Amino acid sequence: MPEDDIRARVQQVAVRQQRFERHLARALDVDAMGLEAMDHLITSGPATPTELARRLEISTAAMTLVLNRLEGAGHVRRDRHPSDGRKLVVTAASSSSDRAYELVLPMIDGIEELVEGMDAAERATVQTFLDRLIRIYDDATD
Repeated sequence: MPEDDIRARVQQVAVRQQRFERHLARALDVDAMGLEAMDHLITSGPATPTELARRLEISTAAMTLVLNRLEGAGHVRRDRHPSDGRKLVVTAASSSSDRAYELVLPMIDGIEELVEGMDAAERATVQTFLDRLIRIYDDATD
């Protein structure tokens, strides 16, 4: 990779992210959509199946299949909504959340260490670059 090829490095970050997600899915024994649902539940907390379907941009029928697999594997549980008994609330199982965190923690720690090693100017440059990159991705999917 040429020393000044930022585009190639961005592409390699995306490749590494995908590889890590596949590793995480294998370790948790879930498929890609199940992993994405678990990520939402772990980071944002309990949600209704409809909310999860909307976040993952899939149909509610497809979400039901994802949740059936996750529940069957013990990764989530579905309970009646506390104020609206017609709805269900999906919650990530503590053991699955703990295992996911255990798997992700080394990467989080590594990123924190990397950021802590940057001075203010480096941090500002990287933040500006990433903000612009995020906008490019957002514009490409709008």
